[in-house]
Amino acid sequence: QVQYVESGGGLVQPGGSLRLSCRASGFTFTTYGMAWYRRAPGKARELVAAVAKSSGSTNYADSVRGRFTISRDNTKNTVFLQMDNLKPEDSAVYYCNAGFKHAVHDNSWGQGTQVTVSS
Repeated sequence: QVQYVESGGGLVQPGGSLRLSCRASGFTFTTYGMAWYRRAPGKARELVAAVAKSSGSTNYADSVRGRFTISRDNTKNTVFLQMDNLKPEDSAVYYCNAGFKHAVHDNSWGQGTQVTVSS
């Protein structure tokens, strides 16, 4: 059974930082790229950042490039998202899923972790 457990969200002021974690289980983690997505109220879910299965390649949405860094620890089946210089428009629920360009487990999303950027 595929499971994703996201954590690390919270309330932060503009310009602040957060580090999100997502622990995955139920599939062979090392054979998939991994990605972070976010969904803001009234908007569609969007891919924010992705990392290849061997951490050799990464990709970022234009809106976060230079501020967010994705990484993974294959020994712990965990993917991270370091978010720096946060902006109010980064406020959303953040999710992870397998896949570099598209969600592999589109029917198995975790509960997500809420990020709120506000003064």
